[in-house]
Amino acid sequence: MDGASASQVTAVFVDFGGVLTTSVLDSFAEFGAQYGQPDLPVRLLTTDEASRRLISEHERGLIGADEFEQGFAKRLRAHGVDVAADGLQERMKAGLRPDEAMTALVMGLRSAGVPVALVSNAFGRDSYAGVDLDALADAVVVSSDVGVRKPSRKMYEVACERLAVAPEQAVMIDDLQQNLDGAARLGIAGVLHTSARDTERQLAERFGITR
Repeated sequence: MDGASASQVTAVFVDFGGVLTTSVLDSFAEFGAQYGQPDLPVRLLTTDEASRRLISEHERGLIGADEFEQGFAKRLRAHGVDVAADGLQERMKAGLRPDEAMTALVMGLRSAGVPVALVSNAFGRDSYAGVDLDALADAVVVSSDVGVRKPSRKMYEVACERLAVAPEQAVMIDDLQQNLDGAARLGIAGVLHTSARDTERQLAERFGITR
């Protein structure tokens, strides 16, 4: 059970984009579709060396939004998408919507006494604008604040420290398997998120965690 037993797990770590919101990848695809290349943004961010470096440095807080937008707009233009840099991130995220069911689940867990940490890679100037993070989580670990990004072990170590739990006492909810793999290297169990209903079922059946 990912290195943890149901009786051991007492805390929940949760991703933001793609878990507490609709799919980030779908939003990026919607943006690319406006230019006839729905797969291009994600393909560049995952396989193009220059684009990968940009997103890595931005998520770790080494470069700001303006520098990322200038650089990524240049990479998009090199692949046939003539796009303005200004406001690029917001246009890429325009398809994101809050996942009300997941928000209710997380807040219900907290109300039931389950400690929750938000463990998120930042993207953009106002990634969490309008979100009451204090209502969602007992601890907030954002990549740009700590200088590393998931799947680095350090992200999960900081979350454990802030909630005062051992890795074996935590389960990570994320929509990307690579981030769960990073957590597993520290001994943290994982739930691959596809929907609020399935995540709630997994928490209950595998770990005995309910709201």
